[in-house]
Amino acid sequence: MLSIPLTDLLGYTAATLTTLAFVPQVRHTLRTRDVSGISLGMYSAFTLGIALWLIYGVVIGSWPLVAANLITLVLAACILALKIAHGSEPGA
Repeated sequence: MLSIPLTDLLGYTAATLTTLAFVPQVRHTLRTRDVSGISLGMYSAFTLGIALWLIYGVVIGSWPLVAANLITLVLAACILALKIAHGSEPGA
């Protein structure tokens, strides 16, 4: 039987919930290409912050932190890329 420490279980649960929270926004943004409500500054800072959390997780060896931030970084980077690509279009 796989034994996961309670702290890791807590971390994986938090990581799953916060990461899954991004999926509907990414799905909506990819489907509609509507980035009008997204702040370029906020998403740039957020994506950089997630990248730094990922690096921090690697440095301290916290795999729940690494897993969550790796997935969240990919999702946030998708939205940021769409904002950069479509943000200057009318209505964006």
